Amino acid sequence: MLAAATQGWFLREFFLRDILDIIRDRHSARVPLDPEQGIAEKDLRQLLEAARWAPTAHNMQNFEIIVVDDKAALAAIGTIRSEPSATFLRENYQQFSFSEEELLRKRTGVLASMFPPSWRTPDAKLPDDAPAQHAFLGRALAHCPALLIVVYDQRKRAPASEGDVLGIMSLGCVLQNLWLMAEALGIGVQILSAYSERETADEVHRILQIPGHMKIAFACRIGYPQNAPAKYLRVRREIRAFAHRNRYGTAVLE
Repeated sequence: MLAAATQGWFLREFFLRDILDIIRDRHSARVPLDPEQGIAEKDLRQLLEAARWAPTAHNMQNFEIIVVDDKAALAAIGTIRSEPSATFLRENYQQFSFSEEELLRKRTGVLASMFPPSWRTPDAKLPDDAPAQHAFLGRALAHCPALLIVVYDQRKRAPASEGDVLGIMSLGCVLQNLWLMAEALGIGVQILSAYSERETADEVHRILQIPGHMKIAFACRIGYPQNAPAKYLRVRREIRAFAHRNRYGTAVLE
């Protein structure tokens, strides 16, 4: 039998590797999700349990989660017209690399080829009043059995947190817990940023009867992928590029 100290080390190494694998494997599921396979109740409970234990500032637990899996509700949300703004298109474009070599050199951002052609013209000059391409939320929900919408009370904030930065960080922790648990369960997740835009949010509030003081933080489509995710280049900066020891500019690791 392993000694207690050795057994503790073994378990720590085993679970550390497992957690790091889940963190590295986490990705945005842009593939079709099986619309006929609803989220199993035991998996949904695991997702919500993970969210329940997310760290929040002063344990405020400043979030509510709306699980939308009713087909009529999903269809109603799918009819909402949403337009990517010129600001979004311009700022999104700034994160693009137009080749894998460029992305490997930058180590941040995404490949332009992951987005529609109309969003990735290299010489595009988009004035603030440029007409945006119309789209419907239903395009993302066509192959999706469920939607999670996370809302928070915008009348409250974490104590002495200018702009409620700590409250927003807490919502990020909820998202991270949900996403990592989903990855562990084989559930695909894709964040849908359009749901927090004012006109879209107003329509979602109306359909789901969300109180006016509750603001949508984010929404994500969830489900079991119908096929394996497409392979694409994923990059991260090396530790020495962002971590500093004792003073800015001194590397933590060589």
